[in-house]
Amino acid sequence: MQAAKKKWWVTPAVLLVCIIMVHLCALQPAWIEKIYSAYIYPPVSFMLRFITCWIPFSLGDVLYGLSAVWLVVKLFQFFRRKPTWRKFFLSLRNLAVKCLWVYLIFLVFWGLNYYRYGIGYKLQLYPDAYSTEDLRSVTAQLRDGLNKNKRLMDSLQFHYADDKTVFKQAIQLYNSAKKNYPYLNYNPPDVKKMIFSNIGNYSGFLGYYNPFTGEAQVNTKVPAFTMPFTTCHEIGHQLGYASESEASFVGYLVIRSNNLPVFNYSAYFELFGFANSELYSRDSVAARQNVKFLDTAVRKDYAEYRQYLKDYKNPVEPLLTILYGNYLKVHNQPKGINSYDEVVAWVIAYYKKYGKL
Repeated sequence: MQAAKKKWWVTPAVLLVCIIMVHLCALQPAWIEKIYSAYIYPPVSFMLRFITCWIPFSLGDVLYGLSAVWLVVKLFQFFRRKPTWRKFFLSLRNLAVKCLWVYLIFLVFWGLNYYRYGIGYKLQLYPDAYSTEDLRSVTAQLRDGLNKNKRLMDSLQFHYADDKTVFKQAIQLYNSAKKNYPYLNYNPPDVKKMIFSNIGNYSGFLGYYNPFTGEAQVNTKVPAFTMPFTTCHEIGHQLGYASESEASFVGYLVIRSNNLPVFNYSAYFELFGFANSELYSRDSVAARQNVKFLDTAVRKDYAEYRQYLKDYKNPVEPLLTILYGNYLKVHNQPKGINSYDEVVAWVIAYYKKYGKL
């Protein structure tokens, strides 16, 4: 009888201890980089992608959708029955157990990648503090690259392809880039369009990686010029680069090692936006000059993107941004939602080491 009374806490206690032990491992980034990210995560990721790449729709979106429906149904059933305090406690305990299981699986399947040395270790490249002059120089080069690729696209009378073509091209870029960066080997590929793209628009997500299914999800109801870089960013997550800035930098490395104007333009569009925004906080005159020197067609695309953000602005998005920002802070990205901007530091470090972008 005494054992039965104690039984309720055993499972959550064991799960909690396992999670604590995993987090203790995360305190050793060398172990994460050389053991977990090198030998444990790759086969797990391969297995998940091998299972889900054959499914023509986003299994991750379906699972998240079903989970949301299940939670709503359970809450409705629970409160409809006027629960006693004992039932309330047991239900809370069962929910906690499920959450602990999900979090433990998340850490083992992908989450530990947040604590690795990452792309800097692979390239022997470290994003140290940089001067305003460094920022001015790199931002100007990003601006010129943006203009150059837009003009090239216009001269070729380029029309944006459908999402399936963009996904195939991104996969081809990774297959080509692995010659220079063998640790970016991407096989089997598994990129899906988000089923709930409108929800992504209203919540502010251009894409996401699902660690439970291994799929890279891309929002396809966004301005077309953002999709190529977003796709490469999400594939970067699939390959174990969990940090938002590192996934973006991986996407940039892959794109710059090839020569597809639409992907180049998409990357420069994203990076220039981050870099010039930071430059504005340091030297607003130079930042305004950069905008003035953008081609008319480029400024038109930025206006379209601002209108897109305005069209989907809603009271819920700031809350989701705060929640996601806190999630990033908990997982070794102290700047939270501003971690995306840190890709600028990687680009500047790359420029200072190699003298080119």
